[in-house]
Amino acid sequence: MFSQKLLIRLKNAFNVTVLTGAGISADSGIPTFRGPDGLWKDQEVEKLATLEALENEPEVFWEFYNWRRQLLKDIKPNFAHFSLVDIENYFEDFTLITQNVDNLHAIAGNKNLVELHGNITRNRCTSCDHIVPMEQMAEQAIPYCDKCGAIMKPDVVLFGEPLNPKLLRQAQTASAECEVFFSIGTSSVVEPAASLPYIAKANGAYIVEINPESTPLTENADEVINIPAAKALTALVLILDRIR
Repeated sequence: MFSQKLLIRLKNAFNVTVLTGAGISADSGIPTFRGPDGLWKDQEVEKLATLEALENEPEVFWEFYNWRRQLLKDIKPNFAHFSLVDIENYFEDFTLITQNVDNLHAIAGNKNLVELHGNITRNRCTSCDHIVPMEQMAEQAIPYCDKCGAIMKPDVVLFGEPLNPKLLRQAQTASAECEVFFSIGTSSVVEPAASLPYIAKANGAYIVEINPESTPLTENADEVINIPAAKALTALVLILDRIR
């Protein structure tokens, strides 16, 4: 499954970076909101998950996000998430960058985690940036900030919003400094995350893509593993246990 070249790299590696996308949470039962899953009550998710929708239709916007949160309440991390916790422990310097907002990497136990697109379990004020964790949220159909009174949004990057520059810098630095870079379960089309493996490659890293489907990254990766993340990562943990 894994090449000898990769195993030698991993045996000697000090710094490893991993990028994950929606595919890693597929085995947990989370819809990707792509293709047939791209509708909610016959509305396009890409039009619902915007600041314009929050401003013009706050009731519909928050009904959608409260539904997503309710959906996540019974969702648990899968073998892929837990395998990445084990993998983190094998390396001195390990960074996990995720495009997912589902909080599953944090629940599983990863420590050095960059949530590039935010985390749906928090609210953020649209005016003063005050953050409220889900367990502290009042029961409101439309939440307002208890500091300044402005409307709040989930602490996620909505369509058309820029990424948090601090988190983006962390992700870019981790990509530039790693020796091995894994791209796992991501479509490799959403920027700026899609550029991270190329930053790693330009700085000499060995690029590994784990994805059952081909992506724009596939032909540029040093190694491609065309199987689901959970199967690949559980196998990788067993190998690391032997070589590290």
